[in-house]
Amino acid sequence: MRRYHVTTFGCQMNAHDSERIKGLLEELGLGEAPNQDEADVLVFNTCTIREKPDTRLAAHLGNARMLKEQDPGRVIAVGGCYAEAQRDRIFETYPFVDVAFGPGSIPHLAEWLGAGGEGVARGAFGTAEERAFAGRLPMHRERRFQAWVQISMGCNSVCAYCIVPAVRGREVSRRPGEILAEVERLAAQGVREITLLGQNVNSYGRDVGSDFSELLRACDAVEGVERIRFTSPHPKDFRAPVIAAMADCQAVCEHAHLPLQSGSTRILKAMRRTYSRERYLRLVDELRAAIPDLALTTDLIVGFPGETEAEFEQTVSAVEEVGYDGAFTFVYSPRQGTEAAAMPGQVPEAVKRERIERLVEVVQRIGERRNRGRVGRIEEVLVEGPSRTDEALLRGRTRRNTTVVFTGDVQPGELVQVRIEDATSATLRGVELAAVAA
Repeated sequence: MRRYHVTTFGCQMNAHDSERIKGLLEELGLGEAPNQDEADVLVFNTCTIREKPDTRLAAHLGNARMLKEQDPGRVIAVGGCYAEAQRDRIFETYPFVDVAFGPGSIPHLAEWLGAGGEGVARGAFGTAEERAFAGRLPMHRERRFQAWVQISMGCNSVCAYCIVPAVRGREVSRRPGEILAEVERLAAQGVREITLLGQNVNSYGRDVGSDFSELLRACDAVEGVERIRFTSPHPKDFRAPVIAAMADCQAVCEHAHLPLQSGSTRILKAMRRTYSRERYLRLVDELRAAIPDLALTTDLIVGFPGETEAEFEQTVSAVEEVGYDGAFTFVYSPRQGTEAAAMPGQVPEAVKRERIERLVEVVQRIGERRNRGRVGRIEEVLVEGPSRTDEALLRGRTRRNTTVVFTGDVQPGELVQVRIEDATSATLRGVELAAVAA
């Protein structure tokens, strides 16, 4: 049997796309190889939102080139956002690559890999007009009890630093009936937790006569779905009906990822984020008033062009004021073709690195304080498997999306009650109540 290996970089949308790529390859009769060395078909599903994934991809492709030299029959495919961004030069840069495809062209992958007997269509590349939802393809899920559900693709925002609209196109929503049918199929298969996915997930539905709050309520009504998450939202689309649906729907988890990016209103305007610091903080108050035990996480960028020390300190003070449960922190990385890449006042790397270190320290200190506030509580945990650092322990997540490492005797996919006994900035530690009783 010919075998494949998929290497995934980047966001949850890419993780979802990779599950569909795997499902498609398995439908073609390929089996999954445990590593690149043992695969006949190597697929790299790429990200290009920052410089680091580009660098990692180059290293992986260097290994792929050596493997292809050993076996010229190996097929190398590069997909995703980097492939789309570099479509005019990817075969020149990496002449050993056989197939490249953008994130909206995954449905064409079978024909380009020669599934019809025509041989590999070297250099094939879909166009933006041919975009199709990967959610309609066969799926290879990593966990039987959790699933991604793509509700939209593309983005209509024009954030000055972001390459996503250029590589994923304008926003298009799936029909609500199609989404709901997928959710119902997943529930019938034993999926307990779904995560709704979109580049700007809570702006869903305007092009199909629906909206995100209606979709949340419809998914909440599906029997068997016990947890609903969604990512990634934009603060501008967290309107009152969405907040009300989060508060009302039993399955919608008490967690919101609310990207701030900067605590400076001037920098937010330069970023074209369409909200001010004050408007963002009002939204935080509205969310917490409606959902008292809400966990808030965020994205933060340091070193955006023109950012002064005082403006960086405004980001730090916003983090202190909100009190996030966690944050993804990023050093600004210029992306070719974005407005910000050509802006004056590019911040020196040394300054960016020093600022990110200070910010991470604040984020971790606050995260640990908030997690320690959970000690002594009983948390509902969806078991995901053994701990990555100690196989004698189990790992799972609370409804608030916090990782819990605990002792117990339960199987992945079970919902259990765990008493929290200790905490770090990123993890809770505890004991399953059944184990305590025993």
